[in-house]
Amino acid sequence: MGKVLVIGAGGVSTVVVHKMASLPDVFTEVLLASRTKSKCDAIASRIGKDNIKTAQIDADNVPELRKLINSFKPDLVVNVALPYQDLHIMDACLAEGVSYLDTANYEPPEEAKFEYSWQWAYRDRYRNAGITAILGCGFDPGVTSIFTAYAAKHHFDEIHYLDIVDCNAGDHGKPFATNFNPEINIREVTQKGKYFENGEWIYTSPHEIHKPLNYPEIGPKESYLIYHEELESLVKNFPTIKRARFWMTFGQEYLTHLRVIQNIGMAGIEPVMFDGREIVPIKFLKAVLPDPGELGENYKGQTSIGCRIRGIKDGKEKTYYIYNNCSHEAAYKETGAQGVSYTTGVPAAIGAMLYLKGIWKKPGVFNVEEFNPDPFMEQLNKLGLPWVELHDVDLEL
Repeated sequence: MGKVLVIGAGGVSTVVVHKMASLPDVFTEVLLASRTKSKCDAIASRIGKDNIKTAQIDADNVPELRKLINSFKPDLVVNVALPYQDLHIMDACLAEGVSYLDTANYEPPEEAKFEYSWQWAYRDRYRNAGITAILGCGFDPGVTSIFTAYAAKHHFDEIHYLDIVDCNAGDHGKPFATNFNPEINIREVTQKGKYFENGEWIYTSPHEIHKPLNYPEIGPKESYLIYHEELESLVKNFPTIKRARFWMTFGQEYLTHLRVIQNIGMAGIEPVMFDGREIVPIKFLKAVLPDPGELGENYKGQTSIGCRIRGIKDGKEKTYYIYNNCSHEAAYKETGAQGVSYTTGVPAAIGAMLYLKGIWKKPGVFNVEEFNPDPFMEQLNKLGLPWVELHDVDLEL
């Protein structure tokens, strides 16, 4: 049906390519490319399918990206590289007239800040070029946004309160490790908190607001209010929302390590001089921390991510909780990657499938909740991320 260029060679990429390889009628050819070709080769070797090829690419180099796109001529480019590289890849896709999909919004390397404005600025150019950009097609953002769209379509006349809850109750056995790229992870969770209420963004100190929440099959876990990117698009696309928040669980040991890392300056993103050369502290930290893509083998437990929604249906107040639980052990057994990579990679493969089938295909730049959620929800159940709905329950929030 179509050819796809996948950029990036971490745990998420492993899952994306694994799922694509299992659907050869949809993904007829897959080219996996990253800065380190040997990582791509290792993924392709583990999967062992003839329709997966590999290449070397510097995703910061637009001419090099254009050359690779022009030589392979994909129908879609799937970006599971670093968020810093989103705009370079979008530029290359625009220049070559090829559609684009990613899992995380752009973040400038020199500032710990992420927002959609930089990518939304491409709307007219992508529309005029007749190509599609699908933004945030992971789990959160991604599935959480689709859950919200599905709720709005089928269960609510108006959504008033949205709380996205993300629990990782897994244990990887390491004293300290991040579940995805350490640079992005640490920058994300050490920022000020932010949530939307009554038309305004309200800022909080990092981890200032927290409370225990009960997660299905897991139980109570302390959950912290942080800012997450899908809130920005969801409050625009569902204007009846009065309040939108994002909650994530952290263990005390993780938070203690995080405070030490911050206090000694290792979370810094400004270069410092060391031994006659400049280094960025957080990049050095990334080099010595465990590789998130290699945590899966001994990872136990599960994730639980979902949306807790309150609003109006037929003139009456309604509550609704939709979620997915994902086993780290099951994810590793199937793909060789841990559950956090699995929950991001499967949705990216589904989004790519829906694009190739022409279901999620229209000129312009779109967040995933702007498409029909129903075919995506159907594929979640089929491809390993089944969801559960609870109606008229205590949301705890």
